[in-house]
Amino acid sequence: MIFPVILAGGSGNRLWPLSRNLMPKQFLNLHGCSSMLQTTVLRLAALEAQLPLVICNEEHRFIAAEQLRQISQLNHNILLEPIGRNTAPAIALAAFTAVKQGSDPLLLVLAADHVIADTAAFTAAVKQAEVLAQADKLVTFGIVPTAPETGYGYIKRGDAVEIGGKKGSELISCGNLDLTPFSSTPSFEVAEFVEKPNLATAQGYLASGAYYWNSGMFMFKASVYLAELKQHRPDIYAACELAMAETDPDLDFIRVNAAAFKACPEDSIDYAVMEKTQHAVVVPLAAGWSDVGAWSSLWEISEKDANGNVHKGDVLSSGSQNNYVFAETGLVATVGLQDVVVVQTKDAVLVAAKDQVQDVKHIVQQLKAAGRTEHHIHREVYRPWGKYDSIDNGQRYQVKRITVKPGEKLSIQMHHHRAEHWIVVSGTANVTIDGKDTLLSENQSIYIPLGAVHALENPGKIPLELIEVQSGSYLGEDDIVRFADRYGRS
Repeated sequence: MIFPVILAGGSGNRLWPLSRNLMPKQFLNLHGCSSMLQTTVLRLAALEAQLPLVICNEEHRFIAAEQLRQISQLNHNILLEPIGRNTAPAIALAAFTAVKQGSDPLLLVLAADHVIADTAAFTAAVKQAEVLAQADKLVTFGIVPTAPETGYGYIKRGDAVEIGGKKGSELISCGNLDLTPFSSTPSFEVAEFVEKPNLATAQGYLASGAYYWNSGMFMFKASVYLAELKQHRPDIYAACELAMAETDPDLDFIRVNAAAFKACPEDSIDYAVMEKTQHAVVVPLAAGWSDVGAWSSLWEISEKDANGNVHKGDVLSSGSQNNYVFAETGLVATVGLQDVVVVQTKDAVLVAAKDQVQDVKHIVQQLKAAGRTEHHIHREVYRPWGKYDSIDNGQRYQVKRITVKPGEKLSIQMHHHRAEHWIVVSGTANVTIDGKDTLLSENQSIYIPLGAVHALENPGKIPLELIEVQSGSYLGEDDIVRFADRYGRS
């Protein structure tokens, strides 16, 4: 049985302003009808795989849980990293989790933010890798290059792999696995991993036919990975073993020992294991893969109109060609533009030359240096109970549109510096103020004085929508004293 491990950390600054620290690209609907995380999980349907283990940051836990719940893939299977330590420690946590469950499954390690157009080709490559992983190989998937890409690392292939005395291209069957891909696409030993090349070098790689893009996807036995990690990076192995010795199940989350994991060295699986092991093999993959690393990548993989434009949302264009235009709210119109990216969100607009979108990171750096928040958080913020949208604010007031999901409840709380006025737009609200319950319906309102202990609950069957007007000397989100919270927040 395959044990999928989905790495869902990271902040995705290169897709700003849509991707931000608290809502990075893996949780966005960038390509298709589902988020990138959801699409990654749904891609596993054709495999004999158990429920995936999703590894994400503590601050993204409720977004990940809600998205897994929406596709019926949530069941105590989110492992929280108290701090990012790169891929080698993250995969070690997954391997220890698998072994702790009393088995030694094949780990299929995937990134949550990749696009793969050809699911059938992906499935065939995984089945091919499964045979190699069962033979104690550490498998990486090499993307068959379609251009001299300078933004990716590369894998140089060596000799064709032999399993049981036969090369991959000679294998016909193994148990009940369909190994048809072996007949035309052999696997290879890894000769070397190489860093991102310059253009001339990348052109040489493409012409040679012996190099693949490094996808960052892997398959191996949990025990084999741990053994290799223990051999080559015993410090990472020991720290992760200690972190997993005391786990704390909480709702659908698995928390590791934070102190032990924070002491773990930071390293990627490539540097820590794959470049050092003698058992690395590469399975070629031609499946329309993209890591969607920039807005230009999203333009390349999206369906275009007759003028080469990609339009998302309410967009009009005249005399414009080869543009990517995303409109989150309101109308965006372009006139006479060519090879441009325009991204409009509720609180920011990006206009960039398509061949310079990698430099969006410089804007993010400027936002950080200026102490602004547009790189960190959206105007619309998701919470385990629903979401809120900060629609207006001034020196001593703030207006939010709050949505509470059916059956959900905000924490019992109070504020030191602000009072609140709630007006129900739709649905039903059960409001508790200093122990007294009041049921409100559409067009009704209530006032929560400064210092009052209060709570908001949606007892109905439809979402509760209300407008909240805050007033006071300080309106920050940290002016919340929680007395009780069903989601375990302090």
